[in-house]
Amino acid sequence: MQRWFFLEDAEKTQTRDHKDESQNESLKSSSQLIYRKWLFKVCASDLKPDETVCVTGSCDELGAWYPDKCVPLLKQESDIWSISLDIPDKKHISYRFCVCVVIEPGLQVIVRHWETAIQCRDIDSDAISPRESDDPLSYGHTQNYYKVDRGWLNKETVVQLKLCNNPLTLWRPKYLNRRVYIKVTPVTLQHHLSGLTSNSVIIDDSLSADTLEDTGEGPKHSYTEVASLQDEDPRFNSQGQFGKEYHDDEMLIFQSTLLFPNNIAFLIDLYIYSSRCSEGEPPYHAGFSYLLPSALQQSEGTAVLPVTSTKHRPLGQIRIDYLVIKPLPFPCDMSTTYQRHWNRRRAGLDVGHRGSGSSFKTKNCAEVRENTIASLKNAIHFGADYVEFDVQLSKDMIPIIYHDFHVCIAMKKKNNMSETDMLELPVKELTFEQLRMLKVYHLTEGKSKNPRFFDDEQEEHQPFPTLQQVLEVLNPHVGFNIEIKWTMQFHDGSYELYHPTDLNLYLDTILEVVLKYGGNRRIVFSCFNADCCTMIRMKQNKYPVMFLTQGETILYPRYYDPRCWSINSAAQYATMIEMLGINVHTEDLLREPSLIKCAVDKDLIIFCWGDDNSNPDTIKFLKELGLHGVIYDKMYQYNSKEIKESIFLAEARDSQKALLIVAAQNAENPTSPPPPVNITGDTKFDIEKIRQNMDDMMSTATSLESLESRVSEYDKI
Repeated sequence: MQRWFFLEDAEKTQTRDHKDESQNESLKSSSQLIYRKWLFKVCASDLKPDETVCVTGSCDELGAWYPDKCVPLLKQESDIWSISLDIPDKKHISYRFCVCVVIEPGLQVIVRHWETAIQCRDIDSDAISPRESDDPLSYGHTQNYYKVDRGWLNKETVVQLKLCNNPLTLWRPKYLNRRVYIKVTPVTLQHHLSGLTSNSVIIDDSLSADTLEDTGEGPKHSYTEVASLQDEDPRFNSQGQFGKEYHDDEMLIFQSTLLFPNNIAFLIDLYIYSSRCSEGEPPYHAGFSYLLPSALQQSEGTAVLPVTSTKHRPLGQIRIDYLVIKPLPFPCDMSTTYQRHWNRRRAGLDVGHRGSGSSFKTKNCAEVRENTIASLKNAIHFGADYVEFDVQLSKDMIPIIYHDFHVCIAMKKKNNMSETDMLELPVKELTFEQLRMLKVYHLTEGKSKNPRFFDDEQEEHQPFPTLQQVLEVLNPHVGFNIEIKWTMQFHDGSYELYHPTDLNLYLDTILEVVLKYGGNRRIVFSCFNADCCTMIRMKQNKYPVMFLTQGETILYPRYYDPRCWSINSAAQYATMIEMLGINVHTEDLLREPSLIKCAVDKDLIIFCWGDDNSNPDTIKFLKELGLHGVIYDKMYQYNSKEIKESIFLAEARDSQKALLIVAAQNAENPTSPPPPVNITGDTKFDIEKIRQNMDDMMSTATSLESLESRVSEYDKI
């Protein structure tokens, strides 16, 4: 008979308690560490008044990589920051510096920017602490190069206000051909304490909008920046006194970082220069609009606002496309980031399109159903470095692998049971169980009533595998190019699909799966929707993002968003948001190969996609142009590698070989430190660095199994 723990004899309970206490004491004694003092000292310039230099690292004393627990340094003089901390002795410590706004130490911290080199700063187990008289470290400079990136959203929210496709209309003829400046200022709204309804708000208008930011009386810890897609330098910068000059056919993006967006309105001021103004004369305040928080109910949307003159007369209207980016509901640590890291020696990577290729085109189709486990495995077997696949959500919010927004299901007619018709349904209207249980057809199969595949009973050939399943079962040495499917607006105002799911929730659901099951796999996100790319970049700090764009083409209808119109626009926006790179349509490159320079000059990684890639000569030509990755169908037919395996698997094998040789030398001469091992020419392997990189190079399974089972194989290499 089962005995419940809460019915245990009192005597036995007392005995067990004493036993647990003795075990805890023993554990506590054995876990006691010896500490040593270490001076962290760094020089960091150009900080904002509320910013502080902090340090985070691999031990509890440095916050264990969690941003909220990072340790603030103390400002000593001008740009010098330092602090002396107790850290574990005889233990290797890794750490990074970051610039933060510390709202509540240990609980609420905003990371403005941070050191993002792949190799962290290190403290060796037997190293000696720097002295006060020593020169400080230089913020951002590690491993002989400078690497600092903007932070991601930890506690704060970002609101972007986008002005594109000539959104400003002024009704007074005298304003034609005048220089117009636009300024966006967040304004705090406060709920009235008594006498009004719960939705009533008041605004403190004791200061003019022009001075709110300068005096710090705006929303606390907020700041607003602006960028133009047409500027030579498209990166975000602080607004001028009168904001940013507006031009026709330009795209301006105002970006405000806020802690409490529900209480923030946006004041949009218009400043116009007089037609007879002299040099140095400022513009005059012509009018303004307010965008209230009640208008920002969704993650994205459009608002058309009246522009009122300073004399309270209608002056015109302005159309604002907004984007609200919220932080993930779970934290990201600062131990590893690949957001803007790429090994430049890796060029011309082979990327399997939807696995082994599109299987529902009018001609030259792949023989394995696209976006299935079987298709992805087939591409991997024939040497893909990355596999590209599409991710969207089912009705019950499960990330699944599928390309099209719609599917067809068979439906029998009432009057003739021998005939069937096809019903077209959005994927988002079906649950995962329904997608897996129903006989589902691709749109082309539904229109032609001619099914292509009859292998649904085989698990790996089933459509709609989950993102978690793909992350868990496929070879960990092959990279993933995860394309996020989200509806786009066409230039005529129509949409690919009406999507009621909130965009923040949609992306959070996908990111949670990737961050939980991604492990050490190389993963790159991409999306045609520029706002999705922005949100993925800002929501997490680990995986890179590439802006997927169709550019100038006659094959597909034009999108509404000007960021998609050309390779140059895509490169400008990727630079603005600090993405890894762009993924462009090959049609553009074949027409004008010099367009690659637009990306390379901005230090961006560039992939390409398109039906033109279904040709071995074209693939070879694109690689010779210097593209970092080529996405194409039929890996089994077009891959020209002599050895059909991922480049990352080859690198992992080389690292294992180097580690085994060094380990063998250690066994032969354990008393002397191992010298660097020269295996291939001038290449030298540092055992400590190899060990630190092992997690990045291979999975746990590979490191344990291969080191033992392949020792004899390495002797033959």
